[in-house]
Amino acid sequence: MKGKTLKNYGTVAALVVIIGIFGLLRPASFFTLKNFLNITRQAAPLAMVALGATFVMTINEFDLSIGNIVSLGGVVAALLSIQGVPIPVCFLAAVVAGLALAVSMTACGAQKGTEGTESVETMENVDPVVPESVVASVETTENEKNAEEFGRETPAETSVPQGAANSAGHEMVTSGTDKVPGGEAAVSQSGMPTEAAGSQTETVAGQPEAIQNQSVEYTDLQQITLNPDWEYADHSKINTGAAVLYRAPEESGSKGIIIGVNAGHGTAGGAKVKTLCHPDGSAKTTGGSTAAGATEAAAVSGGMTFQDGTPERTVTLQMAQILRDKLLASGYDVLMLRDGEDVQLDNVARTVICNNVADCHIALHWDSGDGKNYDKGCFYISVPEVLKSMEPVASHWQQHDALGADLVEGLRGQGATIYGKGNMSIDLTQTSYSTIPSVDMELGNAYSDHSNAVLDQLAEGLLQGINVYFQQQ
Repeated sequence: MKGKTLKNYGTVAALVVIIGIFGLLRPASFFTLKNFLNITRQAAPLAMVALGATFVMTINEFDLSIGNIVSLGGVVAALLSIQGVPIPVCFLAAVVAGLALAVSMTACGAQKGTEGTESVETMENVDPVVPESVVASVETTENEKNAEEFGRETPAETSVPQGAANSAGHEMVTSGTDKVPGGEAAVSQSGMPTEAAGSQTETVAGQPEAIQNQSVEYTDLQQITLNPDWEYADHSKINTGAAVLYRAPEESGSKGIIIGVNAGHGTAGGAKVKTLCHPDGSAKTTGGSTAAGATEAAAVSGGMTFQDGTPERTVTLQMAQILRDKLLASGYDVLMLRDGEDVQLDNVARTVICNNVADCHIALHWDSGDGKNYDKGCFYISVPEVLKSMEPVASHWQQHDALGADLVEGLRGQGATIYGKGNMSIDLTQTSYSTIPSVDMELGNAYSDHSNAVLDQLAEGLLQGINVYFQQQ
C-alpha cells in the first residue's frame, strides 16, 4: 500500500517539498504574486508539451519529435514577431508550422511502413527458385576454399539424431555422416520431402500463430550435434538435440561464410537445469536473469511473454527464419541453432557448436524485466570490463563488440529504434564461452511491435550489419 501511494503521489509530494524549501530560504520574495506568475509563464509551454505527450503515451506510443516541433513553433513565432506581425498571427503561424511538420513526419513514417509490408508480401507470394541441392559438408571458420583441410572420411550409414529439424514435424531421410576434425561423427545429412515445404515449423497449440509458412523449400539439410571432444563441450548439460546447417544456393554467389543464428530460448526443461556461468567456474559478475555472485545459471531460460500473449521463444524463431532466408539469398550459409519450437541444446551447447562450425554467433532476444511500458529499442550485450581478462573472453571480446556495433548501425540504418548508446554490459554464458565473434542482440522488449513487417525490417538491418562486419575483415 505504501509503495502504491508513493507511486501515485510521489511527484506531488516532491513539488510540495521543493516549494517548502525555497519558501524557507527566500520567504520575502518566493511567496509573492509576481513570482508565482513568473513560474506559471515559464511552466505553461512545458505543461502543454506534457499534455500532448500524455495523449501519445495513453495509446502505447512514444514520440521523440515533440521537442523539435515545439522549437520550430517558437522560432517561427519569434521571427514573425520581430517583423512586426501581430501576436495572434504569430501564435497561429507557430501552430500551423508544428502541424505541417507533424503531418510530414507521419506521412514519411507511413510510407516506410508500407514499403516494409510490401516487402513481406513479396517474400510470401513470389515463387522462389529452389536450389537443386545444398552442399553436404561442414566447414570450420575458414572460407569454403579451405574445406579440404577437414579431412572428411567416407560417409557411412547412421541414424539421424533427434534434433531441431525433426522437431518441426518433418520426415527425415538419412543419407550419411561426415566426421568433423577432433572427434566422433557429429554431423548427419537429411533430405526433406517436397510436401514438407511451406511448413517448416508447427504452431504450438494455444499460442498465437506467429511462425508463418515458409515459401522456400530446403533440401539436403545437415544436422549438427555436439561433439564431446570439442572445447567446453563437457560443460553442457542439455545436448541431445541438433542444429541445422543451410547452404546458400549457387545462384546467390556463395560467400563461404557461415552465420550462426540462435533463436533464443525454446528448450523444454532448460530453466530447471543449471550450467557454469564461466568455463573456469568463477562467479557471475553482473545481474540479469541470474543474480551477480552465482556460479551457475539456467541452462536455457524460459523467456518472457509479449503484451499480446505471444511467447518470446515463438517470436525469436520467427525472426531467425526471416533472417535465415535473407542471409541465404545474400550468399551466406546459415547455422540454425534452433530450427523448431523445442530443441534440446542448452546455451553452452549452442555456443560450442557455433565455435566449431560457424564464423560468427548471433543470438536473437527481446529484453525482459526492464519495467518499461513502451518499446525501448534495440541494443547488443557487451562484455563487462571485469571479464575482459578471463579466457576465452580476453581473446575475443573486441570481436564481439565490433560485430555488435555493426549490427546496431545496420538496424539504425533501417529506421529501428536504438536503446541508449546501443549496448549494455551484462555477464552472459554465451560470450563467456565464445571463441568466435559472438553477440546477444536484444531487439526490443515486451511492448515492441513484432509483426511480420517489423521483423522483416529488423532482419534487413541485421543483414546490413553482417555485410559491413565481414567486408571489414
